[in-house]
Amino acid sequence: MAQIRVAVLGAGGWGTALALVLAQNPRHHVSLWSARPEQAAEMQARRENVRFLPGVPLPESIVLTTDIRRAVEGADLLLEAIPTIYLRDTMMRIASFLPDRVPMVSVTKGIEMATLRRPTEILAEIIGPRPLAVLSGPSHAEEVARKLPTTVVAASEDLAVAKLIQTCFTTDWFRTYTNTDIIGVELAGALKNVIGIAAGICEGLGFGDNAKAALLTRGLAEMTRFGVALGAEAATFAGLAGMGDLITTCMSRHGRNRAVGLRLAQGESPASIWANMSMIAEGVFTARSVHERSQAMGMPMPISGEVYRVWYEGKNPRQAVQELMLREPRSE
Repeated sequence: MAQIRVAVLGAGGWGTALALVLAQNPRHHVSLWSARPEQAAEMQARRENVRFLPGVPLPESIVLTTDIRRAVEGADLLLEAIPTIYLRDTMMRIASFLPDRVPMVSVTKGIEMATLRRPTEILAEIIGPRPLAVLSGPSHAEEVARKLPTTVVAASEDLAVAKLIQTCFTTDWFRTYTNTDIIGVELAGALKNVIGIAAGICEGLGFGDNAKAALLTRGLAEMTRFGVALGAEAATFAGLAGMGDLITTCMSRHGRNRAVGLRLAQGESPASIWANMSMIAEGVFTARSVHERSQAMGMPMPISGEVYRVWYEGKNPRQAVQELMLREPRSE
């Protein structure tokens, strides 16, 4: 296998963790681009992402840079790891420097609020014709960076592109499956964050395992219904990108969206939570996007709707749960 040059765009926790996965293969030449000079300088000096992955050393083989030209020079594959809220502006700034028609894989999990577009739809709009893929699944950066066993799915409408991603992201501790349902994989990765906030609320209110099991089950049904209406395959939501990532997001101590729900249940205001978050919780933005889209479609999304009302309308979290329980009885 020839050397593959991969440019990772975004030096947050997830971008850094995936750069570490790629760097395990000596045939990979990996560059990690940060838009923030101070972050890149600190990472270069300490060979560590102190803010997002403290205690995890970065090998010298990973090239750290804020120079987008240097990052993408000769790249065979581009990996985009930028939060949805910053994705459009960032891509508009760097699009002219990206090599033509080189495949790009997105690991962003969200839906743009203003346009309700998925990350790959934003990319297709801005960076010109090229193969696009998504990499998603139950995969916290904190665990991936420490080589804990992880399994994900690579999705692209072009199976050959999905297989390329699979080849690049396969080690003895990081396993990748393929899928051609890019819509389903991408929507699952976004929607599960909203349910993650709801799971944190349930936990913060002191509810037990019964409540959380019901929330995950009905949340998955809600995610699937929404996804299928937008062209996804129902089976995708029963796989790694759907059920797998949902379980991790709702149960793990690393879950940022779950942490937001915990804080809401404990009475902290959204403004205070937002001001004191060190990392982006995509579910906050996705809750609004999903609420607006589902309202326009006339589709009931009871859990997502209550998360929206708690965050954006100041609804009491306990009242939100009570109203979910008192909805009109129906068959499963």
